[in-house]
Amino acid sequence: METDMTRGNPLPIILKFTLPLLMGNIFQQLYNMADTIIVGRFVGPDALAAVGSTGTIMFLVIGFSQGMSTGFTVLTSQRFGAGDEDGTKRSVANGIILSSFVIVLMTVLSLSFMRTLLKVMNTPGNIFEDAYTYISIICMGIVTNVFYNLFSSYLRSVGNSRIPLLFLMFSASLNVVLDLVFIINLKMGVAGAAWATNLSQGISALLCIFYIYKKVPVLTPKRHHWKLNVPDTMRQLSVGIPMALQFGITASGTIIMQSAVNLFGSAAVAAYTAANKFQGLVLQGMVAMGQTMATYSGQNYGKGDIGRIRQGVRLVLWAEVVYSALSSVIVCLVLPYALRLFFSGNVDITEMLPWAKTYIYLCSVFYIPLGMIFIFRNTMQGCGYGLLPMLGGVVELAARLITAGLAIRLLSFPLACACDPAAWLSAGLFTAISYVYIMKRVEKSRENKGRV
Repeated sequence: METDMTRGNPLPIILKFTLPLLMGNIFQQLYNMADTIIVGRFVGPDALAAVGSTGTIMFLVIGFSQGMSTGFTVLTSQRFGAGDEDGTKRSVANGIILSSFVIVLMTVLSLSFMRTLLKVMNTPGNIFEDAYTYISIICMGIVTNVFYNLFSSYLRSVGNSRIPLLFLMFSASLNVVLDLVFIINLKMGVAGAAWATNLSQGISALLCIFYIYKKVPVLTPKRHHWKLNVPDTMRQLSVGIPMALQFGITASGTIIMQSAVNLFGSAAVAAYTAANKFQGLVLQGMVAMGQTMATYSGQNYGKGDIGRIRQGVRLVLWAEVVYSALSSVIVCLVLPYALRLFFSGNVDITEMLPWAKTYIYLCSVFYIPLGMIFIFRNTMQGCGYGLLPMLGGVVELAARLITAGLAIRLLSFPLACACDPAAWLSAGLFTAISYVYIMKRVEKSRENKGRV
């Protein structure tokens, strides 16, 4: 099921590869939405607010860990594109060893400072303990999350996006079942939702490992590969660290935004959480296109075909514009109905809807620059360039920090919601300029090598 993305018409290849990723991302979002929907309907709106208030922390901790480990797979994609089988296997073993260090470090750090972080974020007192319980258990499961994403990224790096989808569909279904059992039958509350997530992701990771071992020999290291290789370590860290920092910086901005939203009480937090989850589901096509461009650019960079990378980016940008326009219409029209999924019948939806509409209507105008971020950022990272994508995260952080500061100072909920659009617009322009610069630099480097 491996796909060579260095030959053939780029757009059909990209779209064919994107479709399983899109389906997988949708299931991943349903995976996360299951927690919030079941908690909201069977435990209550305060419990939903507690889970929602930790979403940005999850993005920080899990995103940082995932960014680091996913960055390790860029070298695998490049080696596969270049036809270097031994180097591909060596990069897999090296990435697993490095990811193990990341897991231990992030688990210890996140559990050590969680209470302090929740206090700094202005987490409302009536949901504080539930929020702490939920996010602490999620942090205990960093190992399952990182290894699932690492091994599924390895499969995608060699052009296989279908098998991770199948495993994710199974685990997403299992997550819903476990949520219902733990929350409704065993009365475990938000803790049950967290444990269901960890167990489901752990099973996904094991399924990926088993499949690779049995079916994908190019990703199965031999005994002599299982040691840290200094040149590979330096190359993987040179991509993994900036990717992790980019996630961390972006997540820091969303934490600042969440701190501003938290000032308006648990009802606003619950409505914002539901709207944000719904929006995240609709926008997964952008995420999938970005993931595809990381593999596409990585393989073509390994082969040395920079013109093909440019061609693919141009085609995907047009597809992204169409997708963004459709997404804007969908989120605005469907929001009132989607919101009802998250709350039981005794919750007044009319009280929640104005908060949710404010956030969704502001965001929907800026989906095009958000899509640009995914495409340009992943393309640059696939080529092995991590610094400018990371600086794009700094631009996002600055935009959110300024906007959230104004929202807190003026006590304005619309300004708090505008943190995302401000970040998308500024970072979208920055990554577009960065992409042009990087492509010129790559082409110049290839020309110089050709002369030698």
